[in-house]
Amino acid sequence: MPPLPPPPATAVPDAVARHHTHAVAPHQCCSAVVQEIAAPVSTVWSVVRRFDNPQAYKHFVKSCHVILGDGDVGTLREVRVISGLPAAVSTERLDVLDDERHVIGFSMVGGDHRLSNYRSVTTLHPHRAGTVVVESYVVDVPPGNTTDDTRLFVDTILRCNLQSLAKFAENLSRPKLHQQR
Repeated sequence: MPPLPPPPATAVPDAVARHHTHAVAPHQCCSAVVQEIAAPVSTVWSVVRRFDNPQAYKHFVKSCHVILGDGDVGTLREVRVISGLPAAVSTERLDVLDDERHVIGFSMVGGDHRLSNYRSVTTLHPHRAGTVVVESYVVDVPPGNTTDDTRLFVDTILRCNLQSLAKFAENLSRPKLHQQR
């Protein structure tokens, strides 16, 4: 896949865009979702880098338990999703964690979902008065689905997750009101 074009009014540096270039097989699709957040990179990263706690901002996640590892690359987590989605559990492996460049990526390696060979990369970078988050993925198109249906489904979940992340991080970065004693 060629590098992603920059989103409207936002220039994604080459150093970030290179993380979002995926090899896509004929039976796969890929896409990216971009979200601006009015919070500093350090605040957003403190939430995103927590591979053991995606439920902090991902509302479709009911619970998460680390089943192997200590949060470094190779760590496995078991994620349970809310009812109503076409899955109950997903086993995911942390593939990339770069605190300096603000890059995290994972793969779904098991579970009862239809997102086979799902790989995702999320990058953060400073922009204006906040942060731009780019999350891209590649995934197999499930039998009986079209590329467009698959992309729409995954993009919708990612968009919801990133909008929730924006609200969560923006609330974290607001100055706390001092309580009167």
